[in-house]
Amino acid sequence: MSNRKIRVAVLFGGQSSEHEVSRISAQCVLENIDKDRFDIQTIGITRQGEWIKYDGDIRLIGSGEWEEKARAKLLEDRNKSPKTIQSGPATCMDLISYYDQEGNKQSADVVFPVLHGPNGEDGSVQGLLQLANIPYVGCNILASAAGMDKEFSKLVFQNAGIPQANYIKVMRNEITGSIDYLVNQVNEKLGWPCFVKPANAGSSVGVSKVSKPEDLEGALRTAAEYDNKILIEEFIDGREVECAVLGNENPMASTVGEIIPCNEFYDYNAKYLDGKSETIIPAKLDEHIIEQVRDYAIKAFKALGCSGLSRVDFFVERKTNRVILNEINTMPGFTSISMYSKLWEASGIPYSELITRLIELAFEKHENTLRSYERK
Repeated sequence: MSNRKIRVAVLFGGQSSEHEVSRISAQCVLENIDKDRFDIQTIGITRQGEWIKYDGDIRLIGSGEWEEKARAKLLEDRNKSPKTIQSGPATCMDLISYYDQEGNKQSADVVFPVLHGPNGEDGSVQGLLQLANIPYVGCNILASAAGMDKEFSKLVFQNAGIPQANYIKVMRNEITGSIDYLVNQVNEKLGWPCFVKPANAGSSVGVSKVSKPEDLEGALRTAAEYDNKILIEEFIDGREVECAVLGNENPMASTVGEIIPCNEFYDYNAKYLDGKSETIIPAKLDEHIIEQVRDYAIKAFKALGCSGLSRVDFFVERKTNRVILNEINTMPGFTSISMYSKLWEASGIPYSELITRLIELAFEKHENTLRSYERK
């Protein structure tokens, strides 16, 4: 690879409620990646689960217009060159391979799965890439799956001694006929208000703040539209802060940023649509609190077995200044307003260099995790 550019396949889209966020993140990555060093192939995953190569205007990715262009190009290429028709047994690598202008099949050297939410950030695509035996940016199968499932990650963080909010787990089929019992559980264990959220979702999709018992059932049914498992969490009256982590076995933490949401809480609209939420980097917190956040972020990253990157979200309780872990994101947003890249920029790593480092970490992780029988 030393005599040519490194071939990077960027995956975007996916079959999750965060499809749009993934497209916008991917567009930002493609606009900032070092094109002198990397040869980029973009592959869009439609809502229906189709994998379609796309080499058109990257500005059409965020808007969703890419798909029509990619389908038209696919049909044109098939009519023009029979080489592009699959022959023989297919492998996982075929999904991330592509054809150059001469119709010759090329394979990517590394994959950047800019995918958020289920069917992308939850270990499913990571498993496919591992079967393809190709380096990829981000966490491995186990860390991705555990990080996506808020209950499993809570169990891991509890074992690591990191403070968290109290919670109650509810399965979808337990909602009907159990509301009175659940209301009593909230009264006894959590109090009001509380938060209801899908256990496996991101970007605050399906999350509700519930202030009174009569609204609990509606919030549970909203969350149940996105996942079979639901968490009812204790409300923490705290400042919302985030810390970015970068690395593999020896990760480092960025400075800490604070979010001032434009809505009652930092929901999907506040994150991506309204554009009115305020971010303060670095957060105006006492130095010992910032260091506590950074220490917990590294501890959470290591406890879950993460690699490459993660963004760890916390509350700093207003009355006590106690640092409480909210959740971890193993493939955080990469949009122009996303905290992960902004935190590292404030810590001295510009966006383009950050992408390069993540790709280098992908190669390092792949080399370190190869088993002896795979080297033969």
